[in-house]
Amino acid sequence: MREMKLPDSGPKRKLFDAATRLFAERGFDLVSVREICAAGGANIAAVNYHFGSRDELLAWVMTSHLAPVLEVRAARLDSLEKAGGKGVVLEAILEALVQPIVLSAQQSELHDLLFFKLIGMIFQQNPENLPSELRAQLALNTERFKRAFASIVPSLSADELAWRLQFTLGALSDLLVRVDGAQAESAGSMDRVLERFVRYAAAGMRGGVAAEIAEIAEIAEEAKEAEEKPVVEKPASPQRMFDF
Repeated sequence: MREMKLPDSGPKRKLFDAATRLFAERGFDLVSVREICAAGGANIAAVNYHFGSRDELLAWVMTSHLAPVLEVRAARLDSLEKAGGKGVVLEAILEALVQPIVLSAQQSELHDLLFFKLIGMIFQQNPENLPSELRAQLALNTERFKRAFASIVPSLSADELAWRLQFTLGALSDLLVRVDGAQAESAGSMDRVLERFVRYAAAGMRGGVAAEIAEIAEIAEEAKEAEEKPVVEKPASPQRMFDF
C-alpha cells in the first residue's frame, strides 16, 4: 500500500469515514464503491482518485484501525518484560492483549461496538488478505504474545501452547464481532465484558497444567522407584531346564 496522509476534513476524509462505517456495519465484501461514494457525498470516480482503488481504501481502513492497537499491545509487553517477570501473571498478559482494543475504541470516531466489530473482522481475515505491512506487524505481535505465555506456563508443549493461543485469539475475534449493545449493557460496559473474557481465557490457558505437572511428577517417581528396586532373578523351572 502506498504511503498516504489522511486529512482531518475534506472529500478524502469523508470517503474514508464513510467506507469505515460501511465496512464495519456490513463486512468487507458486501460494500461497493458506488455505496461508499454515495455515503461520502462524492462521484463514482472519487475512490480511485483519492485512494487508487477500493482495495487500497480497504487496506488503509484496516491499517489505520488495527496498527495502533498492535502498537499499544507491544508497549504493554515491553513494560511487562522490563519488570523481568517479577509479579507478572497470566492475567496481565491477557490484559495486554485485550485492553489496547478498548483504549483504541475510546479514541475512535466510530461507535464502540462498530469499532470492536471492525477489529474483530480484521482479525478473522485470512492473513493473505491483509496489507503486507500489517500482516508482518500482526505476525510479530502474535509471536511476542506466544513467548510471553510460554514464560508463564512453561510446562505446556509448544504444540499445546500454539493451540491454546489459537483458541484464545479465535474466541476474542468472535466476541468482538458478535457482542451487541444489550450484552454490553447487561455486563455494565465493554470493559466488563473483556474482563470476563480475560478470566475465561486464563482458565483455558491454565486448564490441566497443574494436573499435567502432577502426572509427570508421578510418572517420574514411579520410574525412579523402578530403577532403585533390586531385580531378583527367579530360578529356572525344571521344565525350562530340560527344554532342548
